Amino acid sequence: MLSDELKTQIHLAYRASLEAKSHKPRVGQRQMIGAIARTLGNIKQDSEGERLGEKHVAVVEAGTGTGKTLSYCLAAIPIAKARGLKLIISTATVALQEQILHKELPNLLEHTALSFKYTLAKGRGRYLCLNNLEGFLSTEEQGMEDMFAGLFEQHLQVDDVNTPLYQEMDLALSKGEWDGDKDNWEGIIRDQDWRRLTTDHQQCTNRNCANYSACPFFKARGEIEDADVIVANHDLVLADLSLGGGAILTPPKETIYVFDEGHHLPDKAIGHFRHEVRLQQSITWLRQLEKNLVNLKQELTDDVSLTGQLLLKIPQQIQAIVNFIQYAQQGLAPYIQGLGLDQDNNQHRFEFGVIPDELRQLAYSLQTSYQKLFNNIESIQDECKKTKQNEGMGVTPETAETWQPILGVILGRLEQCVELWRLYSAVDDQKYPPNARWLVVTGQGMEQDIELGGSPILAAHTLRQQLWDKCFGAVVTSATLTALNQFHRFNMRSGVPQESEYLRVLSPFDFQKHGLLVIPDMENEPNRVEQHTKEIVQYLDKQVDKEKGSLVLFSSRRQMEEVAQSLAPGLQEVLLMQGEQSKRVILDSHRARIDAGKGSLLFGLASFAEGVDLPGNYLTCVYIAKIPFAVPDDPVEATLAEWIQKRGGNPFMEITIPDASLRLVQATGRLLRSETDSGEIHILDKRLRTKRYGQQLINSLPPYRQQ
Repeated sequence: MLSDELKTQIHLAYRASLEAKSHKPRVGQRQMIGAIARTLGNIKQDSEGERLGEKHVAVVEAGTGTGKTLSYCLAAIPIAKARGLKLIISTATVALQEQILHKELPNLLEHTALSFKYTLAKGRGRYLCLNNLEGFLSTEEQGMEDMFAGLFEQHLQVDDVNTPLYQEMDLALSKGEWDGDKDNWEGIIRDQDWRRLTTDHQQCTNRNCANYSACPFFKARGEIEDADVIVANHDLVLADLSLGGGAILTPPKETIYVFDEGHHLPDKAIGHFRHEVRLQQSITWLRQLEKNLVNLKQELTDDVSLTGQLLLKIPQQIQAIVNFIQYAQQGLAPYIQGLGLDQDNNQHRFEFGVIPDELRQLAYSLQTSYQKLFNNIESIQDECKKTKQNEGMGVTPETAETWQPILGVILGRLEQCVELWRLYSAVDDQKYPPNARWLVVTGQGMEQDIELGGSPILAAHTLRQQLWDKCFGAVVTSATLTALNQFHRFNMRSGVPQESEYLRVLSPFDFQKHGLLVIPDMENEPNRVEQHTKEIVQYLDKQVDKEKGSLVLFSSRRQMEEVAQSLAPGLQEVLLMQGEQSKRVILDSHRARIDAGKGSLLFGLASFAEGVDLPGNYLTCVYIAKIPFAVPDDPVEATLAEWIQKRGGNPFMEITIPDASLRLVQATGRLLRSETDSGEIHILDKRLRTKRYGQQLINSLPPYRQQ
């Protein structure tokens, strides 16, 4: 049970926080704090501290303006500390991370009696690898690049290496002016320049690295161990869980998770288990691997060492894999020809994820063969690691230091192949949704290749096994967890326990008073693309006030660009369109124009329909080109629809409409960002008036005043 002491602590902290901001208590905020505190505070434990039961997850949809960040911090931090657990707050966007780190948590420490330490957790990809930096500043590096060119996705040319940037970074590190965190570098870093300086869990040599004590990533890891509250993102949490939990962050059983922007979690999880492999590209890469491993053998000091023995087996293992891939190519060639695939129609999805038996049997052989090769190379890497303790046989420290990160890259690539072929060799359990499987023909002529892809269609089972069943407690929250006013969509995709606590907290905003919803009488439905595009241009030319801040959201880049080209000259003068500059620069330019008393018109796609915060005069009118239905060509979503239909369901009503509802709520949510904001929303899609589902979508929106 939640103790009286904890109740008092939470209550006093809430009151102090409100007084510091001169805010009044909000009914929804108090409801949210109560629901989270009850859920986490009432979790039962056995004599060894293990969680009992499945009433350990709270799912809370909190409307815009609720103050959900303060709510879950006030409820979860005292309970986590009292139980001796870590609290991990995970977000989907950097913007929310920064808000929590630089505003919410410091305010709690300053204005309440709560005492806690907090830090930011990032993946290795956000930190500089000192070994890689030293390598690029070494005169030997270009020779190394030539030797291993075929093993990397992108081979570097001499002119591609940004030596001045790397020298500047090295100097900043030596002076203590930079900590190796990409986000703390003051200048601009191109993706290709940064990518070459980072590492991953396969390449990283951990304590065996000569730079371990100075490593920016492991210095940050030390802060995680000391912190009570860890701010992370969904990708990092999922990466940690996929490694068994506790590899990067704290073990799940010792952790309470808060997933803010939680509606992203299921899709993020699916992305972690989606794999694609190209057949001919794999053969080319394996041949290059064999050639490079011959170079390693020549560097051994003792041919009878374990490393030498393992290397002797590898050519035969590679040849076996190549043979199996070629069998797959030969078998798929007539199959693809029979499907009539070409450059314009280049994708085939296997119905219900069921592939031909011959391909499945080959997949099993490939999975087994790849796994043997993976194990061998992993053993060689282990021998390289042992040289640090003078235990490695046949490998000098210099050779080990050179080869260990390279072997890590190889292992990462092999791991992807093992997982893809495991997906293809598995016979799906009828108790669970099937895996999606598909093939794509890429390139033409001599460059033609066959790409095989596979993915779970729902993350529910995986999340249940790796997260919900293992964690001590969890909170999932977002402004958009329900679709069509129900939690069914989120439950199906996330697999949260049925015993979870569910709560919908309505926004305190007066939507009737401050928001006007306009659905104009359009002549054309969006499927008549050319006519609908012309109508949008005419409507915007007539309605948009070029002296104010407006946002137009599109589902199609092509339509967005065609509308932009056809707008009246006056509107083109104030137009800022996604893709012309970075999102951040565009939004900063928009705000600057409004601050200067000028008007600004934003054109954006899906990423502008969520996470864009433009309060007050920054945004007074939102135009939505059409109902944001998902593009129906994704093989994962198509297999999900097929599975639902097989079970007697209606995919359009169970997937398409709920998904569109959620996106529409997110898009309209760009307008009112505070209780004093006001403005209009125009949805330029007649189907909201003419189709049966139209009223359902309207009813799922906040109660705007309608025209």
